[in-house]
Amino acid sequence: MKIGVPKEIKPQENRIGLTPDSVKSLVSNGHEVLVENNGGFEAGFDNNQYKSVGAKIIDKAEDIFNDSEIIVKVKEPLSNEVKMIKENQIVFTYLHLAAAKELTQGLIDSKSICIAYETVTDNNGRLPLLAPMSAVAGRMSVQAGAHCLEKNQKGRGLLLGGAPGVEGGTVVILGGGVVGENAAIIATGLRAKVHVVDKSEARLKQLTEIFGDKIIPQQSDKIDLKKLVAEADLLVGGVLIPGAEAPKLVTKDMLKLMKRGSVIVDVAIDQGGCVETSKPTTHADPTYIVDDVVHYCVANMPGGVPRTSTIALNKATLPFLNKLATNGYQKALKEDKNFLEGLNVYKGQVTYKAVADAFGHSFVSSAEIIK
Repeated sequence: MKIGVPKEIKPQENRIGLTPDSVKSLVSNGHEVLVENNGGFEAGFDNNQYKSVGAKIIDKAEDIFNDSEIIVKVKEPLSNEVKMIKENQIVFTYLHLAAAKELTQGLIDSKSICIAYETVTDNNGRLPLLAPMSAVAGRMSVQAGAHCLEKNQKGRGLLLGGAPGVEGGTVVILGGGVVGENAAIIATGLRAKVHVVDKSEARLKQLTEIFGDKIIPQQSDKIDLKKLVAEADLLVGGVLIPGAEAPKLVTKDMLKLMKRGSVIVDVAIDQGGCVETSKPTTHADPTYIVDDVVHYCVANMPGGVPRTSTIALNKATLPFLNKLATNGYQKALKEDKNFLEGLNVYKGQVTYKAVADAFGHSFVSSAEIIK
């Protein structure tokens, strides 16, 4: 198959869909790979590295979209890219459609086959293609939050890890999944006081086994969330409902209880955010202030460390892409029910229920279509 890798055009998005090593694997399996000129440069991969493993370097994104059977990206297609997607073309990338009404409609209208990284599952119900970026974002959330707490960033002027004779700050992590666990790794490493909130008692027990007394586990239905939010110097939003819009756990009223100069890092912003006052920001202009609380809501956090992120993502996505290109989408999806969970839009129909419900579209089960 012909696989196209356009350069990402989302602001400050420097990742790329395939590394040279991934291209080498695909070419060795008989596939043709088209990579946009300098598409991987900001992630540390130059044209010569791609050419040396058999990729063809293409100057224009339009030619990649026109000539490829599969489009492999990192971020969701922007409007200019949606216009170039062809009928029956396979799009394999992060989509986050439940928070993107116009994009959803654009993909429906394109009659393409859209497989979302973030809804592919494994046998344990986990999200293996979302996990590597969630891990990166979780670790970055505390790093970014600690920076935002500095006074010149309009924060409290507090060193998150404290100092000799001075206690560290309080970190409240909403969600004990991959984001939450990785945020806790960094926050506990800094010796902050770390609360992890999750609805699952079993998951909190797992985290306690990992971190011991370095975290304070909090079951969401047994705590006063307002009180905990008020105590936070740094609040990390890591809540996820697969494929659906994130629940708004922190309300505008709760914000008024927070300390002046405290920081919110809403990692759930790709799915609409779990804080009522959250709105997407960029790496170029990452923060804004509401009620004296600094909000960091960068919608592509891992794009800030594109080399690490691209390599980590490819380790997860390449086996699926190889199956997709070698077997075709019908066989690849039919033989793997977990991969089938990634199908969100199919030739004008919405095949992921949370997305259909979000915008009132008719829902058609992917299992009914791929037989």
